[in-house]
Amino acid sequence: MKFSKKFLLYFISVVLLTDCKKPYNPPAITSPGSYLVVEGVINAGSDSTIIKLSRTVNLSSGTTNNPETGAIVSVQSSTNATYPLVETSTGSYAVAGLNLDITKTYRISIKTSNNQQYLSDLVPVKVTPPVDSVGFTVQSNGIQLYVNTHDPNNNTHYYRWDYIETWQFHAKYYSAYITNGVAIVPRTADQDIYSCFGNDASSTILLGSSAKLSQDVIYQSPLTSVVSTSEKLETKYSILVNQYALTSDAYNFYTNLKKNTEQLGSIFDAEPSEIAGNIHNVNNAAEPVIGYISACTVQSKRIFIANAQLPTSWLPDYPYDCELDSMWYDVPKSKPPLNEVAYYLIPLNSGIIPAQAFYVPGDPNPAGFLSSDSECLDCTLRGTKTQPSFWK
Repeated sequence: MKFSKKFLLYFISVVLLTDCKKPYNPPAITSPGSYLVVEGVINAGSDSTIIKLSRTVNLSSGTTNNPETGAIVSVQSSTNATYPLVETSTGSYAVAGLNLDITKTYRISIKTSNNQQYLSDLVPVKVTPPVDSVGFTVQSNGIQLYVNTHDPNNNTHYYRWDYIETWQFHAKYYSAYITNGVAIVPRTADQDIYSCFGNDASSTILLGSSAKLSQDVIYQSPLTSVVSTSEKLETKYSILVNQYALTSDAYNFYTNLKKNTEQLGSIFDAEPSEIAGNIHNVNNAAEPVIGYISACTVQSKRIFIANAQLPTSWLPDYPYDCELDSMWYDVPKSKPPLNEVAYYLIPLNSGIIPAQAFYVPGDPNPAGFLSSDSECLDCTLRGTKTQPSFWK
């Protein structure tokens, strides 16, 4: 009896405590603020200047992308020269190579669709030294990519990098056949869906500094790693690395941004701090604006890594569970007769694709087709068949 009473009291306490809990939505999640975010750099050389505008979103909104469209964006010089940018895609504004006078200072001017005016601080042009090399080391579980650079004039000291990865990959199985909605027919070369190209861009802030060194040298600064089972390495992989020289103020901004966005979550990480950029609302200095505009020339280098350069024991893990099933024109011993090809493969957009024909002894016509889901046979679901112009 004592045990039953104790258990009953414990059960009632748990129910009451659970029932009294109320969800807590901190201000950071429910804040109505929608602040301007400015990304990009004024490219003083022959490549395009691209500025991306967006707005912050509440964590509770379920939205991750909120581009700022319809803005008027331009580069302005300290001598009042103006170079307008054009919105080339949603929230992305660009202008072809400006080849700016590096003795002048420059800023970005932004007028949003709601007539808010923003200006960045005038900044000097930093001349970026060339990328010496991009390389990789083979490790037990994949490759580590790195960049080397130096400034013989000992003037740079602060660097930032980003990169674009491109790789050739293939579907799990080769499909030699296709449906035309009436019958299964051989694929033409233009209809091949076995080999494709994928790409991805860097999503972390990559910085380097030689400020505390006697020489302005950056040696094997880490860029990214690729695991040995990644399909990025199954045929050929390429990485294009872009290098930007920074001022000390810009370097400090990106360092602070990196700490606030990538290095939080454990008790040993730094506490979040305010991220002060160099972009301001002309009529409301108190409005937060996220971003820092630099001006520099940009240096780039691309390398290729062929599968033959890597350990032969490295095999890619295909991202889907795949197997081939037999689809018959006339399923053996089926009563009533069942034509799986007509039912599953011939209808357009059925999601099942024929791979190879199979036969029965004594009959020259296919008895059916080995088939699988489209994810296992169609590489275009995850990439493009168009070979990049730079591909070797």
